[in-house]
Amino acid sequence: MKEFFKSLKRLFSYIKPYSWLFSLSMILSVLWVVTSAIMPYVLGLVTNSVAEKVLKHEQIILNNVLKMIMVYVAFSILGVITNYLTKYTMTIVVQNAMADLRNDISKKINRLPVSYFDYHKQGDLLSRVTNDVDALSNALQQGFINIVTSILLIINVVVIIFIMNFKLACLLIIMIPLTAILVKVLVKYSEPYFKKQQDSLGNMQGFVQESMNGFNVIKLYGQEDKMKENFKVVNKRLMKYGFIASILSAFMMPLINFITYGTYLTIGTVSSIFCLKGILTVGEAQAFIQYVWYINQPLSQISQLSGILQGANAGMRRIFELLDEKEEVITKVKEVPNNIQGAVSFENVDFSYYDDQPLIKELNLEVKPGQMIAIVGPTGAGKTTIVNLLMRFYEVNKGNILIDGIKTKDFKQQDMRRLFGMVLQDSWLFEGTVMDNLRFGKLEATDEEIIEVAKAVKIDEYIRALPKKYQTKISSDNQYLSQGQMQLLTIARAVLSNPKILILDEATSSVDTKIEAQIQEAMDLVMKDRTSFVIAHRLSTIKEADLILVMDHGKIVEKGTHQELLNLGKVYSNLYNSQFK
Repeated sequence: MKEFFKSLKRLFSYIKPYSWLFSLSMILSVLWVVTSAIMPYVLGLVTNSVAEKVLKHEQIILNNVLKMIMVYVAFSILGVITNYLTKYTMTIVVQNAMADLRNDISKKINRLPVSYFDYHKQGDLLSRVTNDVDALSNALQQGFINIVTSILLIINVVVIIFIMNFKLACLLIIMIPLTAILVKVLVKYSEPYFKKQQDSLGNMQGFVQESMNGFNVIKLYGQEDKMKENFKVVNKRLMKYGFIASILSAFMMPLINFITYGTYLTIGTVSSIFCLKGILTVGEAQAFIQYVWYINQPLSQISQLSGILQGANAGMRRIFELLDEKEEVITKVKEVPNNIQGAVSFENVDFSYYDDQPLIKELNLEVKPGQMIAIVGPTGAGKTTIVNLLMRFYEVNKGNILIDGIKTKDFKQQDMRRLFGMVLQDSWLFEGTVMDNLRFGKLEATDEEIIEVAKAVKIDEYIRALPKKYQTKISSDNQYLSQGQMQLLTIARAVLSNPKILILDEATSSVDTKIEAQIQEAMDLVMKDRTSFVIAHRLSTIKEADLILVMDHGKIVEKGTHQELLNLGKVYSNLYNSQFK
């Protein structure tokens, strides 16, 4: 419960900027509650007026009755208007607050370290941004104002009935603590299942996303049945927790109605007796019977909303768990000089992803400006880790990495990363035009600059063959470009950014020989006069490297030029010859 109120306090910090609208909504809700609570009393006065005349066999004065009926109608109209305005203003508050929350989540995601995405499913993260925020939004939209008005309505009704008759009021309000105890017990048992339901929903979204991304592979290996079975397991888990959560929360309504009917019967009987004894008037008895439903209605609303509120509570916890994740530590001691040459040094660097599994130990390396460094070795040797450390996606456990003699940890990460250009094995393109994707490398670039770079890397002719040329809309799963052409686009983007240091990670591993030659030519262009690190499995592409590092288990086991390593006749020689047997 303490955690719930702590999270609720944080949630209301998003409502604070719209406090004046929120306050207006609360004032309107109070006005609506007061008009609603007083209506049975007004109707009781009408009944009393008529009953009194009937009992005395006097003529009913219609004008007086009509006046009271007009008052009742006026209160009804006022109630409808204030109810609408309450929900209208609260909708504005909630939607703006949720937009701010989504913006904060987006900012948070951009501040998270790369390691977070290595250890968390993208689908679960997506579920927190979409499903959990939607659950919270629906609860605030539907639930919050209803709970507030329900509580206010109960308070108003309790005050009115105690004014009317103390003994009967005590009998009537017994249903409130009984209902509260019932709700508390059921919430205690159902809340953990709502949390598991939201977690299972995140797991399902992650599973579906992975299945869609690997759909071709699933088809290729004929694993549709296997994936269906896996989905059934995930789906069954979601169904199980959803069923239990829903069933437990569904118990509330019939049990509350049982309490209400019992109260209704009791109040009806006792009020009738009080009328016969002259303790109550007929109008007051009628009002008391109506007030049973006026208390039942808000209690029923709260019980009906319990499922939505518990789902929102689980979603709220998951959202704030994300917002509380450790961010990438931003360091900034020195400005990045404008005259960076591109010299890179690793000095006694130690690193491990897990404390009990050391990977890199005492790594030393000197790279001169403009050199091409190729890194080869078996899977898991630590090739990509070198790049991750150089880009500060991960921080070294020990030692230092320096650029032009300055420790990289002395620079702000974002400023330092602007020195780098990167071309990965998987070419990442976002949904937009070809021009937009190329301009991503340099936002202020002109169209002419972009076209010039595209020509230089031999992608211009492919682009001009597209339906709308540079204005053709594409994405990572587009239908217009081949894998090799997409790779050329990412290289052109890297050239446009004019980096001091270039990283090429398996850039030609997924293309055919012809397009590889084009990509190689483009890479030669972008690597010219730049320090470059090339991770390659096709050793034929790195013959011209100034220095080749052969890694194994996080250590450099051999280094030298292509010819030197062939002459050495050890690890590199065996790797190279095995590709051409």
